[in-house]
Amino acid sequence: MISAVLAALGAASSAAAVDWARVPAKDVTLFYPGQLSWEMLLTQSEHSGADKFREGKDCRQCHEGEEAASGKLLVADKSSEREPIAGKPGAIKAAVRVARDAESLHVRLDFAPGDQPNAGQEPAHPAMVAMMLDDGTVAEFARGGCYAACHDDMIRMPSAAGREITKYLGRSRLKMTRAGGDALKPTDQLDKLRGDGAFLEYWQARLVDGGPPVVVDGTVLDRRQAHPAPLVSATAARTDGAWSVVLSRRLAGGAGYKTLAPGRTYTVGFAIHAGHTAHRFHYVSLEKTLALDRGPADFVAAMPE
Repeated sequence: MISAVLAALGAASSAAAVDWARVPAKDVTLFYPGQLSWEMLLTQSEHSGADKFREGKDCRQCHEGEEAASGKLLVADKSSEREPIAGKPGAIKAAVRVARDAESLHVRLDFAPGDQPNAGQEPAHPAMVAMMLDDGTVAEFARGGCYAACHDDMIRMPSAAGREITKYLGRSRLKMTRAGGDALKPTDQLDKLRGDGAFLEYWQARLVDGGPPVVVDGTVLDRRQAHPAPLVSATAARTDGAWSVVLSRRLAGGAGYKTLAPGRTYTVGFAIHAGHTAHRFHYVSLEKTLALDRGPADFVAAMPE
């Protein structure tokens, strides 16, 4: 645990040395997903593009550029949002920058939450910023981004039935019908999947007005599982209502983390909770790609010149 804390402190220190003015930003629109789930993506009666998705098209191929319009629809459509938050905006735009040094990767998101109603779900945290990451092992994440871990029986979803099920991957269940429920694979099979890297890594900064963010990181396989001591560090500042958040992690993560190395392409997905919301009441991006130093990716984290 001590080594993890020291590594996080080192990553935070190197993040402070990044000359962000020299790092180009790309705008990412994050949309409100309502109660859409992985299962709904695959059901033609609930998702008009289900057949195309089953045939191999990704979410991004059909919906990139439509995020703001989709969010506006989903936040108010009673068929996809049965617990509406009155006055909730349908989308948020974030300027995303990535950089690296010899030891760490840094991801910066700048965003203005806009006129957010106070949902009262997370009283201590007006906003939360998160990122999920995969190295190509979880193919469904490359195709559907965060939806790969979002299922119909999770907390506050249509089939939850009062259960406290967090994000998970379908491969962790013995069977998937409308959702996987509690039908987990045996421990030895889950351990093998984890050992093979068949999990998603997640980073999260829970923002606090006037104080440092609370940082959590961990994995998603059979559930969302936090590490005892995060390797990820974060800084956050709020100016005139807009947040600037930097998430940092050492490249060499060890067990429970993806190895971050030049020459490889990673899939990432971003999420922002705003207006004191929790669980599924967030904004999400479509799947994006990330590379270190070089590569045909949306974001390339380069060493400083």
